[in-house]
Amino acid sequence: MSGQPLLSVSDLAVQYRTRHGLVAAVRDVSLEVQAGEVTALVGESGSGKSTVAQSVIGLLPGNGRITGGSIRFDERREGATELVGLSERRWRRLRGRCIALVPQDPGNSLNPVRTIGWSVGEALRIHGWRSDARIRSRVLELLDHVGIEDPDTRARQYPHELSGGMRQRVLIAAAIALEPELIVADEPTSALDVTVQKTVLDLLDDLRAESGTGILFITHDLAVAADRSHQIVVMQGGRVQEAGPSAAVLAAPAAAYTRTLLADAPSLARVVDRPRREASSAAGDATMGTRPLVEVSGLRQEFGRPGGAPLVAVDDVSFSVPRGTTHALVGESGSGKTTTGRAIAGFARPTAGSIRVGEVEVTALRSRREFHRTTQLVYQNPYASLDPRQSVGRILAEPVRNFGIGTRAELRNRVLRHLDLVALAPEIAARHPHELSGGQRQRVAIARALIVDPELVVLDEAVSALDVTVQAQILRLLARLQDELGLTYVFISHDLAVVRQIADTVSVMRRGRQVEHGAVDDVFARPQHEYTRQLLAAIPGADARRAVPDPQREVSV
Repeated sequence: MSGQPLLSVSDLAVQYRTRHGLVAAVRDVSLEVQAGEVTALVGESGSGKSTVAQSVIGLLPGNGRITGGSIRFDERREGATELVGLSERRWRRLRGRCIALVPQDPGNSLNPVRTIGWSVGEALRIHGWRSDARIRSRVLELLDHVGIEDPDTRARQYPHELSGGMRQRVLIAAAIALEPELIVADEPTSALDVTVQKTVLDLLDDLRAESGTGILFITHDLAVAADRSHQIVVMQGGRVQEAGPSAAVLAAPAAAYTRTLLADAPSLARVVDRPRREASSAAGDATMGTRPLVEVSGLRQEFGRPGGAPLVAVDDVSFSVPRGTTHALVGESGSGKTTTGRAIAGFARPTAGSIRVGEVEVTALRSRREFHRTTQLVYQNPYASLDPRQSVGRILAEPVRNFGIGTRAELRNRVLRHLDLVALAPEIAARHPHELSGGQRQRVAIARALIVDPELVVLDEAVSALDVTVQAQILRLLARLQDELGLTYVFISHDLAVVRQIADTVSVMRRGRQVEHGAVDDVFARPQHEYTRQLLAAIPGADARRAVPDPQREVSV
């Protein structure tokens, strides 16, 4: 490092008051951010990284309190500001003008009843701008600067009328409105597709280079941190496990936890000796004298729009999935992959085309009840897909009871057996979803899908909401269950690095159409479509994959 840091955090300690007493969320955390550089704070959920970010910008929740340490801002000048203990009045002068926040979720961070222009201009009004014409001019300038086309029209629109990527750009425009010296970016791309993520990260990088802004970048993805940061600080359990220049941390990680993060990050992993299934195509199945379990032909799905032509969500999609293999549907949000997956699982009747699962023509089903004994769907968000009022035992027992399978004693044994199958202890049956971690909840969701002994499981972004370490555990679990039970998967994802680990075949989808299809190894090694090449190029961690020694990033799933 050179010169005095823009931000200096020393021995920070933070506690939360809970009904169970005081909880130490952060202990003895120290880090620095230089002007014009990025310091990445990396760790899984619960590691304390967001608590550090909230402390830096003075936005800890009401039950949080800094109990020790120092946070000094702008030590390049005489009389650096100590942020710990700062009055709210002084915080209002600093926040937005000197230190700005780019929050994680643009869906919850923008006021849904205010226009985009109003939201971007809010910081200007708070800091004394009075001329509506001047504010409007600055808002349009900011929207144009962050790459939003037709800013005049977008400024008059509301958040729900913009895509996730555009909403995140709006949050960045609001953050830089007053040209702050420090930006705290709290997981700003974790909810975005890889191509949109790359665009947003490029934008932040350009702003940093142009204006000399320092960035404290919070993320659980070591690959993103590796690509974009000068310094990396790795946190676990509220403490710093390792810190240093990014290249040095990646090349020779000293902490066991850092090595685990490196091994678990899909985009940093080089897959070795993964056993691709022999039947990796419909032709392969035919030579074995068996028919593919799933056959999709000419699938088309339209949705009506009031006063306009129907929206074509899926158009002429065809593929097959041999038994015991995994077929991935890959693409950005809006590509049609979830619509296709729901149609295969029998939750939507397509406009045209054919879907066969085994001997069942899904598009002609009159009753889907019996079909769902053979085909199950696992949703993306385990926080929303489990009934919060029921215990885990009742959640798992519900589909078995609905199908009238077995006696009460057999039902209890089946619940315990499937908890064990997904590596959960028997006592988990008595707990409720809010008492479980995200990874445990997703295991429960998988157990619920498997408890009726299906042949086919459709997994709709089932690992995208999880930290990389938990994600790696779930991917290994899915591979083990497939080998043990002979399951067939349709795996929906926007992340090609994850698909590379788990799938045998893949369909790449864009705007409802299948632009490429084939064996995973072939598509990755020799992509034929420009869009596939863009998705592959957007996978983060290219520099890190070259820097990290092979033994630390080899995985076998």
